[in-house]
Amino acid sequence: MTLILIYKALHVFFMVAWFAGIFYLPRLFVYHAATNNKECDATFKVMERRLLYFVTPFAILTLIFGVLLIYSYGRAWFAVSSWLHYKLLLVTLLYVYHAYCFKLLTDFKHNRNKYSPRFYRIFNELPVLLLLAIILLAVLKPL
Repeated sequence: MTLILIYKALHVFFMVAWFAGIFYLPRLFVYHAATNNKECDATFKVMERRLLYFVTPFAILTLIFGVLLIYSYGRAWFAVSSWLHYKLLLVTLLYVYHAYCFKLLTDFKHNRNKYSPRFYRIFNELPVLLLLAIILLAVLKPL
């Protein structure tokens, strides 16, 4: 068993754990935006904060093991792997999405949410589409 396979397995594991949270958090935002009940509002605030802070280390570990993989394969491999360059662009968008979730969390915390449940339903679909494109690039390596 090589170190590359260990890095790859851990990269995939932490990515799956991260996405479990990244798929669920906007769904909580949907329900939170729809409620007018103060008790529910307080409960959603706790759930959202705990979930985002729980999955953030998974996002960091996904990045660490992804970088270790690239480093292990080497500079020459990276230079000719144009599929990976596109994947990294999409992954960057996911990290921007993740960071934006912190902003939305803060808005809910301070009762400044300005978006409807419909916005959050659409927002919830973005990581699904990005993940599909990333997986297709990583598996098919079309470029």
